[in-house]
Amino acid sequence: MTRLHEVASTPPSPETPLSAAEVIREVGLKCISFNGIPRTINCLGSFRQEAEANGQSWPGEVEKRPSRAPTPENITAINTRGRALWKSIYLPFDGKLEAKLAESHPDLPVHILGSHYGPLLSDPEGPRGGLASVGRNLTSVVAIACLRAQTGVGPQVLSHVFGLRKGIEQGTHREEFRGSEADAEGIERLASDEGCEWMLKSVDSIAAAIGQSFASREAAPVARESKL
Repeated sequence: MTRLHEVASTPPSPETPLSAAEVIREVGLKCISFNGIPRTINCLGSFRQEAEANGQSWPGEVEKRPSRAPTPENITAINTRGRALWKSIYLPFDGKLEAKLAESHPDLPVHILGSHYGPLLSDPEGPRGGLASVGRNLTSVVAIACLRAQTGVGPQVLSHVFGLRKGIEQGTHREEFRGSEADAEGIERLASDEGCEWMLKSVDSIAAAIGQSFASREAAPVARESKL
């Protein structure tokens, strides 16, 4: 994560160390829906700890106010946002998919829509202080990358590839990247056949490199001490 942050905030990137950190934190938060809570806790915690150990200033400058707390006043809007995102990604099969999930457990689609697509994967409305926004189409990119790095979730990878392409077809990227024609064109290229192939191969190569790194660490004799 520290290396990723370094690359993301080094010129010619327009991101500052603070803005890059906010994007990484937001992506990490949304990874809960694809990688699970434990990995996000460990990843974001390590990201901050390494930055503090290296004397970086952004840990003390990032936004500290939450933006996703549900209240009686906003719960309807949260549910509406979640269902709109669900429909945008899975149309015209959104209803069939929801019914299929309910066959496995009636609360499965309830939890997915009510706990993930609404309050987490769709961005809250209104001002959010310094928190970054990872919009509808970038969220699809996050989903593809997270799921591709796993095993046994091929159908979900394919679903989110199609979801990204539907976002482009619907023109949602124009609003998401309003004011940046280069970013809008970039996400269009990612949604193409060549772009999707590049994205999947890139994730594969990164996952392979990280896997080799962990394998070499495990092979080395290390004194282990229980924290419990």
